[in-house]
Amino acid sequence: MTRNDLTIYDDVADQWWSDKIRWVRTLKNLVPGRLSWFDRQIDWQGKTVLDLGCAGGFMAEALALRGSQVTGIDPARAAIDAARAHAGQSGLDIAYDVGVGEALPYDSKAFDAVVCVDVLEHVSDLTLVLSEVTRVLRPGGLFLFDTINRNLLARLATITVAEDVLRLLPRGTHDPAMFITPTELRDGLAKAGLVAGPITGLGPRGINRRGDLTFGRLPLTTILYMGTARKPVLPAN
Repeated sequence: MTRNDLTIYDDVADQWWSDKIRWVRTLKNLVPGRLSWFDRQIDWQGKTVLDLGCAGGFMAEALALRGSQVTGIDPARAAIDAARAHAGQSGLDIAYDVGVGEALPYDSKAFDAVVCVDVLEHVSDLTLVLSEVTRVLRPGGLFLFDTINRNLLARLATITVAEDVLRLLPRGTHDPAMFITPTELRDGLAKAGLVAGPITGLGPRGINRRGDLTFGRLPLTTILYMGTARKPVLPAN
């Protein structure tokens, strides 16, 4: 079985906003839980924001509705087409591009914030992605992310339970060898020139009327965790 299978996003792109596919609804349901914490870290109004790994646009649209000027980028071309079409139908001015985090097609210091959720555990070169994030952030800009911790419990929860048993995600979505511990990520952020901020856990908090999980902040970072990092403002000479 193929691990870290990113073709799944293009495969369901035409139904991304239909609410017909359970695992896509799970991704949609994660957005409010993430933003309930991200909103405490930044005032989105008027900010230029890059949604790195935007897929079909769930997070990008939520940020646009908060008053941000949003650009979304993802390697899944069909998903980007779906995101662009839905934004147009919703009257939202969001720029979408096809591309990867290792080679962002944007000028240096182009964004006030970069949001990167459900992405870092999939990239081919984490060091290069973090370097690119630093490059495109303005001094003082904020990097907001979430990812999956690497340990036996995280593997059990995300692979065995979420993929194999409950089918909250398609089998093969993740490769547990690509999961990232908070210590590793803090080290990577520092090497990229970012100053790591607080981290917190993310996980199920309830069930909605459709029987799908809802998500929010948790005290433990054992499985999923969210965090921030800031690009320093260099003193004037």
